[in-house]
Amino acid sequence: MGIPLLKGTEIDRLRLAGQAAAGTLAYVAARLAPGISTADIDAWVREDTARRGGTPSQLGYHGFPATVCTSRNHVVCHGIPHADERISPGDIINVDVTTCLSGFHGDTSATFLIGEVSAEARHVVDVARRCRDAGIAVVRHGARLGDIGAAIEELARKEGCSVVHEFGGHGIGRVMHGPPHVPHVGKRGTGITLRSGMVLTIEPMVNLGRPEVRVLPDKWTVVTEDGSLSAQFEHTVLVTREGCEVLTLQDPVRGSGAPTSERPHL
Repeated sequence: MGIPLLKGTEIDRLRLAGQAAAGTLAYVAARLAPGISTADIDAWVREDTARRGGTPSQLGYHGFPATVCTSRNHVVCHGIPHADERISPGDIINVDVTTCLSGFHGDTSATFLIGEVSAEARHVVDVARRCRDAGIAVVRHGARLGDIGAAIEELARKEGCSVVHEFGGHGIGRVMHGPPHVPHVGKRGTGITLRSGMVLTIEPMVNLGRPEVRVLPDKWTVVTEDGSLSAQFEHTVLVTREGCEVLTLQDPVRGSGAPTSERPHL
């Protein structure tokens, strides 16, 4: 399957989907607090996505049973919300929102600090955010896919963290997950050449310990093999001639008025 190059009204619609996802993530962020359940987060995503005229892309995807992934502490990704899973002071939690609007998908996530957290938790969250931004910084027409992974991996190693190999970013647009696969580790100057009009997610999963992971018996939830903390941040980005456009930064004009999804501290 070829990698779509979007243009014109396709990009306009993709921007709207990205803004809807960013707004919903901010809506949830403003409500996170100790004692709430991850099922509450799922309900908020359902309600806010519908209010914005969209549908949750994750619900039913290959059988996924929820509208959002909620990945707490040592959960790397694909955490399933549950009514009996409650957030406690000292936790970190990633909330991953994908919205389909007018036939296009916007995908974004952030990891939030709940109350007072350990220095180690604060560190891995900070590094994960910076790794995402380092990957985005090298995206431009003519860059290579390996440049993204190399930038991310170099920063994580410098900060004493590791990057998960098994999962990465992906192409996105009319489908939620499409080509290319975007590794968050790699070698500069390798991989496909990026072209203006490609749309990718940059979403490194950064572990405080080793990079190895395992999947729990529910066949969705991915955890660190060594039990160490894991954090993740994600944006949907459009490759342009000048560099890239981040499509899931919250627009304060279109947004809900809630704090930006970039805010990691709660």
